[in-house]
Amino acid sequence: MQADLGALAWDKMDGMLPAAVQDRRSGRLLMLGYMNREALEATLRDDFATFYSRSRQRLWQKGETSGNRLRVSAVFEDCDSDALLLVCDPQGPTCHLGTSSCFGGSGPDGPGWLAELSAIVAERAAAGDETSYTRKLLAEGIPRIAQKIGEEGVELALAAVNRDTDGCAEEAADLMYHLIVLMEARGFGWDKVIAVLRQRHSG
Repeated sequence: MQADLGALAWDKMDGMLPAAVQDRRSGRLLMLGYMNREALEATLRDDFATFYSRSRQRLWQKGETSGNRLRVSAVFEDCDSDALLLVCDPQGPTCHLGTSSCFGGSGPDGPGWLAELSAIVAERAAAGDETSYTRKLLAEGIPRIAQKIGEEGVELALAAVNRDTDGCAEEAADLMYHLIVLMEARGFGWDKVIAVLRQRHSG
């Protein structure tokens, strides 16, 4: 879904609208910028977030100097048509301080953190650090990863019967980690899994 430029309330703030940026995978709030009509047009045209700098009085594409751009997946308007939400895939840290979010913190506390864990696994896969368990597991191949998933699944099932909730959570964490390693090895992410779940729910 894309915002309708003509229906937006540009007159409320002298031709400017606040634009919040959300990580598509984790749901984390990354930054807040401002857009005029030209900035939104450039964003929709190029698929990369462009804002209007009130201090420099010009358009600027996020990452134009650092390379840490924001690839835009969707743009939504709020119910009053006077604010925007950009759903993006960040290409590097969003904040100029080098952090993933301008709002600090260690990331989402809920299920959205699984997307950040997936990013960590991908980084370990690319790093080539032989001391990394993740890298070693990926090097051993899919049969070994599948074996670990089977083992962790059995351990979770046993924990459900014989252990308390903390024990179940520990085993569930082990299973989720190895599932993410498999997803990295097979080249798919949470977006594909969620699409299947949504399709089943709606069908």
